[in-house]
Amino acid sequence: MLFILLVALIAILAPLLAPHNPTQLFTDTLRLPPAWNPLGNANFLLGSDDLGRDTLSRLIHGARISLGIGFTVVTISGLVGSIMGLLAGYFGGTIDRVISGAIDMLMALPSVLLAIVIISVLGPGVTNAVIAVSFVALPGFTRIMRSAVIEEMGKEYVVAAQAIGASHLRIMFKEILPNSLSPMIVQASLGFSDAILNSAALGFLGLGVQAPAPEWGVMLSDARPFIESSPWMVTLPGLSILLVVLAFNLMGNGLRDSLDPKLRQR
Repeated sequence: MLFILLVALIAILAPLLAPHNPTQLFTDTLRLPPAWNPLGNANFLLGSDDLGRDTLSRLIHGARISLGIGFTVVTISGLVGSIMGLLAGYFGGTIDRVISGAIDMLMALPSVLLAIVIISVLGPGVTNAVIAVSFVALPGFTRIMRSAVIEEMGKEYVVAAQAIGASHLRIMFKEILPNSLSPMIVQASLGFSDAILNSAALGFLGLGVQAPAPEWGVMLSDARPFIESSPWMVTLPGLSILLVVLAFNLMGNGLRDSLDPKLRQR
């Protein structure tokens, strides 16, 4: 969590922390190695890419793009998935079968493949990438909310609310929803990492964020031809994706252990 907060702070302060403009070209410093290399330059601490752009500045601004996409995806898919899961778990019957059937169909396809199909229809770009990744993340939120609602439906406070004639909306949003948020918080953390990973994959394939934007997946794609001659160009953005995704997964596991009474007792 501390690492994620640090990355978020770096993303917020990117214009102040980045030593150079992430799209500025320095044609006399192409593919510089990091500064600790004898051939490096102190003005480019993590080296430069094939066009002479500062790698450190691009990584810092890339954190802003990746975290921004992750936050937007989790917000959209979390809200829509929560409502769908709430409706399916509360009403059951035909509504449950329709929603569950649609979610099962989406989960039958690999997430990246499904995102690629959606992008192929909508076209490449940041907005369409967010829509595609949000659509891919929707089944996880819906299924978890549905399970949580079904578990809450038989409890006494729900039966009491129904007995006094409370409306469906009040029971769903005032009674059941607040008591079903714990697993959704965990899913949001894990969904954040999936969103960053999927958006980086789309950027790598040229279907997500478009060059020259300093997105980590785009940086990997640009550095692919130089993986042997300039390995730092691939290693640094790949390591950034790895550390951020790992941090979100570990935080999600920790939240799950803390919020689940059964796991906490163990």
